[in-house]
Amino acid sequence: MCGIVGAVAQRDVVDILVEGLRRLEYRGYDSAGVAVVNNGELKRLRRLGKVKELADAVDASPTPGGTGIAHTRWATHGEPSERNAHPHVSNDQLAVVHNGIIENHTALKKELEAAGYRFDSQTDTEVIAHLVHKIRQESDDLLSAVQQAVKKLDGAYGTVIMDTNDSDRLVVARSGSPLVIGLGIGENFIASDQLALLPVTRRFVFLEEGDVAEITRTSVRVFDKDGNPVEREEHESTISYDAGDKGQYRHFMLKEIHEQPHAVTNTLEGRLGKDSVLDETFGNGAAELLKKVKHVQIVACGTSYHSAMVARYWMESLANVSCNVEIASEFRYRKSVVQPNSLLVTISQSGETADTLAALRLAKDLGYLGSLTICNVAGSSLVRESDLAFMTRAGAEIGVASTKAFTTQLVGLAMLVLSLGKHNGLSAEQQADMVQALKSLPAKLEESLSLAERIEELAEEFADKHHSLFLGRGDQYPIAMEGALKLKEISYIHAEAYAAGELKHGPLALIDAQMPIIVVAPNNELLEKLKSNVEEVRARGGILYVFADVEANFESDENMRVIDVPHCHPWLAPILYTLPLQLLSYYVAIIKGTDVDQPRNLAKSVTVE
Repeated sequence: MCGIVGAVAQRDVVDILVEGLRRLEYRGYDSAGVAVVNNGELKRLRRLGKVKELADAVDASPTPGGTGIAHTRWATHGEPSERNAHPHVSNDQLAVVHNGIIENHTALKKELEAAGYRFDSQTDTEVIAHLVHKIRQESDDLLSAVQQAVKKLDGAYGTVIMDTNDSDRLVVARSGSPLVIGLGIGENFIASDQLALLPVTRRFVFLEEGDVAEITRTSVRVFDKDGNPVEREEHESTISYDAGDKGQYRHFMLKEIHEQPHAVTNTLEGRLGKDSVLDETFGNGAAELLKKVKHVQIVACGTSYHSAMVARYWMESLANVSCNVEIASEFRYRKSVVQPNSLLVTISQSGETADTLAALRLAKDLGYLGSLTICNVAGSSLVRESDLAFMTRAGAEIGVASTKAFTTQLVGLAMLVLSLGKHNGLSAEQQADMVQALKSLPAKLEESLSLAERIEELAEEFADKHHSLFLGRGDQYPIAMEGALKLKEISYIHAEAYAAGELKHGPLALIDAQMPIIVVAPNNELLEKLKSNVEEVRARGGILYVFADVEANFESDENMRVIDVPHCHPWLAPILYTLPLQLLSYYVAIIKGTDVDQPRNLAKSVTVE
């Protein structure tokens, strides 16, 4: 989603701002812009397209200044265009960047137009610039004007305001969209993601919901939603930023697919005893809370929702704990009944997914025992606002289509299942067996990556295809859903997934030689059922691509391509079978010539509803 960077310094900041935007490119965007103040004069550059277009414009038109803001936009109101790109300006005095959606912008716009303000864009953001400017005419300072203005805003915003009449400061406000302050020496910074600021600082202050802050070169003042001055804890970041280097790989997505054995190793490190999962893995007080849990409600979106669906199978079959899974955007808008002794689990790569965060906040008043988030970003809103947190340690994931974040989420959920299971009848022998399976998982993932060359060859057969069907049974059904999502996300081939047993209830009508059928077939108790479903497809002339356990006894023929997947513990097969499907999507996208890392219309971190 949109990215924000701002700086107040004694040096020229435009290069810092543009580099910060470059480090946020992975979030997804359609335009970029920067504005700086120099000697009381505002200079703004905006470009449609990639940050490189903006960087080239900056090089062609040097833009010095010690105070500045920059933004990458993902269109919500108004088409992608230069005039809709941020920063937005009011009367050549105020410049604003904004993440989120102002829900009452139409009413505010009418009021401001009646007051004589002219709107140059189609965005909701421009109302912030004009509203603050209007209040500023009667306000003592910029901080006071912003504090008054945000009280009139409905919706979500992370916003930064710069004033040419007060050029040594930035004022920022956060409601529903994350902002982090970076602390320097004789300079300070603001961003929507700490990754943007790692070249200039490792010291951060995370703003809380409703905070407004004033940032100068030498000071940071934070005020809560009621206007009271507050202290927010300073954090030292240990993130190692690797987003700028693809190394030997053509795309970040391919790099991140191949990083999964190492990422899973990091997820497991220090969290497994000899024969069990350490309860402290989930945070202080986890051991006592998990003993009481009799039901789990998981809330997530997109890829994270698929990991939750796998966990539901595990929770009920292994941990003997009932489990519901719901898409966050649905959960937050319906009345739900909370089961006794329920744990709310949220899952998000970024920890800032708007619908998931809203669901957590809603659930705080519904009577859950507690909340646990499974997340990849320390210091994110979900981590800070949940009772317990499990950090996946996947490292920075730059490709918009999630890969290593998904597999590390599954590993985290697997450990949660073991921790719950030991309080609900999972024997010590079963726990020990599963812990050993987890310890062997990185090596199995490494082995599965050796299939890349074979999968790349098969991908050629998808070059002229427009539709595909993914099939799985049991806990592989969500993996089929994830495989279909990856293919549609980055190759733009229409793909959908079905539980294989549902074929005869409609999807068989679609089967022909022009629709590839991708099947995941581990050697488990549902294998023979799945083979019957495969025969239903073959009998109707379908072309099958079967990712099968080496011991499953599938054989390739004219209508069926079999890809032998290493044998693994049946419990962890969903994780192992994810990697070949990621590789298939990647190589098909390469053939289709799409933008693999930044597919059209999509964003990495969805921080708006």
